[in-house]
Amino acid sequence: MSDVLRQLAEILEQRKTASSDESYVASLHAKGLNKILEKVGEEATETILAAKDCAGSGDAKQALVQETADLWFHTLVMLSHLNLGPAEVLEELEKRFNISGLEEKASRQN
Repeated sequence: MSDVLRQLAEILEQRKTASSDESYVASLHAKGLNKILEKVGEEATETILAAKDCAGSGDAKQALVQETADLWFHTLVMLSHLNLGPAEVLEELEKRFNISGLEEKASRQN
């Protein structure tokens, strides 16, 4: 796993038990899963809109990168809340190497 993902996962775990007055992550955990999912949805929408605006300018590309970082961050908070982490997602992606996307999708429908 990348060092960034590993470090972020460790920080997110530590922040789960921090004071919600001192930690944004702790405040999300305190508000519960529905609030975290709301943030994931909000960030997903903002990422989609940034991608639609990304016609090649440097500023638009940077906005897309920033929105994607927000989406990944909040997705990692969601996983942490559910006692999962990036390792499980990366393991799943690794399993999918050398499997066509069509095959993988068909296998989930069974």
